[in-house]
Amino acid sequence: MKESIEKAKILIESLPYMQEFRNKIVVIKYGGHAMVDENLKRQFALDVVLMKQIGINPVIVHGGGPQINSLLERLDIKPSYIQGMRVTDDEIMDVVEMVLVGKVNKEIVGLINHCGGKAVGLSGRDGDLVCAKKLKMKAKGKKTHLENTPPEFIDIGRVGQVTRINSDVLQTLDRGDFIPVIAPVGVGEDGRAFNINADLVAGAIAGELKAAKLILLTDVEGVKGKDGKLLTSLQRNDLESLIADETIVGGMIPKVRCCGQALDNGVVKTHIVDGRVEHAILLEIFTQQGVGTEIV
Repeated sequence: MKESIEKAKILIESLPYMQEFRNKIVVIKYGGHAMVDENLKRQFALDVVLMKQIGINPVIVHGGGPQINSLLERLDIKPSYIQGMRVTDDEIMDVVEMVLVGKVNKEIVGLINHCGGKAVGLSGRDGDLVCAKKLKMKAKGKKTHLENTPPEFIDIGRVGQVTRINSDVLQTLDRGDFIPVIAPVGVGEDGRAFNINADLVAGAIAGELKAAKLILLTDVEGVKGKDGKLLTSLQRNDLESLIADETIVGGMIPKVRCCGQALDNGVVKTHIVDGRVEHAILLEIFTQQGVGTEIV
């Protein structure tokens, strides 16, 4: 009986958050260990189904880098990176689209549906959902005494940046009570596919939908200070200074900038959350202390 009473108390404590986020949109970037651990994969699907059941509208954007590398290895194609971005020629773009859209996306959709949800898989090419253009990457360390010398750009192939989100297809799915699951493949003006960072796609979609929350699942606790301790809350205006003084470094830089841009575009709160924690999404949404780092 005591255990049952504790469960009832937890539900009552969650009630204000259920009321606050009912009919609101929560965009979740799904990636990292949570995508490969079988137990965490099922928990993620159940969390998403529960959110939808109580009136929250989750929108899922997923990654798939390890799965892409696994197929490239079997095809004897060696991946290469420049400044952390995958060099994507036409052959690798075919593999990226095959893995993200044809395999990973359908696995997530199938798991959510198996757990009682109504998920629909999409890529950014469906309904021109994610419009993109070629990413122009500047070369690092190139300095010149000539002020008018244009910057040197590196061609990394069919890697894109988001130019526009066409939310019509997402609004149609929402009216049908479906859960969108989106692969981060964009479409250019010529109809060709672009490989786009999943964090950036999630941030752009969250901004377009004016989401109540953007949650990025990662394989770390969140943003940490120089002393190694978790920073539970950050202000958007402090992000660039924290990058400048090297409090925020490495792969965390694009994540916090993604959160900052989403806030600028109308998202209410953003979160960088450890996807290795069981039910991390529910803990973030339905508890006072939350988990990971909140950026507001």
